[in-house]
Amino acid sequence: MSAFCLRAGLRLWACAVLALWGHIPISAKSVHVPGSVSDGMPRPDRVSTAAEWAPSPPARVIKDDLGRPFTLPSRTPARIVSMAPNVTEILFALGLGPNVVGVTRFCDYPPEARTLPRIGGLVDPNIEIVQSLRPDLVVAFRGNPLRVLDRLADLRLPVFILDIGGGLDALAPLILRIGLVTRREKEASALAASLESRQAAVASALGAVASRPRVFVLLYGQGLWTCGGQSYLSDLIARAGAVNIAAVLPKKWALYSRERIVRDDPDAVFVLAKSPQDFAAARAWLSGEGRLGGVAAVASGRVFPLDENAASRFGPRLVDVLEAVARALHPDRFGGRS
Repeated sequence: MSAFCLRAGLRLWACAVLALWGHIPISAKSVHVPGSVSDGMPRPDRVSTAAEWAPSPPARVIKDDLGRPFTLPSRTPARIVSMAPNVTEILFALGLGPNVVGVTRFCDYPPEARTLPRIGGLVDPNIEIVQSLRPDLVVAFRGNPLRVLDRLADLRLPVFILDIGGGLDALAPLILRIGLVTRREKEASALAASLESRQAAVASALGAVASRPRVFVLLYGQGLWTCGGQSYLSDLIARAGAVNIAAVLPKKWALYSRERIVRDDPDAVFVLAKSPQDFAAARAWLSGEGRLGGVAAVASGRVFPLDENAASRFGPRLVDVLEAVARALHPDRFGGRS
């Protein structure tokens, strides 16, 4: 505190005490503050308020998704490192792109994220690079190695660890958590409300659909890998008015056999593809793979593309995927033809 502020504060305090004792009245004329117009000195640019003289409130401590204590910053962190692609997307969606100083090599959306310094991968981030970026917030997720996250904490870097849920109901809370630790609560609330409104619109359009097609989700290029019942994509398929035939598998991802998909005979197949070219190759592969070509979905041409980038990340674009699946399966509910 400067000598000027200290002297002014002591005089105000003394006058207040005397006034309480009944010796003098408090008024603007009875309190002489150096630097005021009355003593001929320049008026200060601003006068401190009572709130500024009050002691600072204690820092708020919350817990991350591993149950570890985390002290909330008093303002939006200026230098944020993201350790997962979905986290990067959410940070940008909250208008924090200029604050992000480091991302993983898998963080390619939005396009601006591709120009940022790389810290390594999800399971092999480089601690030295993270430290060199001087972050005042590191947003991690449970897929990052704990030994790395512990080491970052040992280096006194503020690390907040997030988890993802098994369904779309966990999307809004995730966004709100990131909004809280970045002090972008207002923006996070608006984004979460918008996404929930769009989900509600899909649910309203579908209503009590009479027919729920049986669906198979194919991760192209990996054999017949598909999403099991513990995957949020399985929940997304259900919300889009369909049934995931692999939901009986108690896993997030599982390898389906050709015999089983032929036996289950899905009505539609959604291909997670990185590009239109990959989707065309996947559709041709399905048609040319002997018995797979006779599956109802393939034979009838009900094979649809899904953006792998958007569908494989637990972020805001999942609602785009939900809308795309619902429209493909139930076009009549969205102004199209069956």
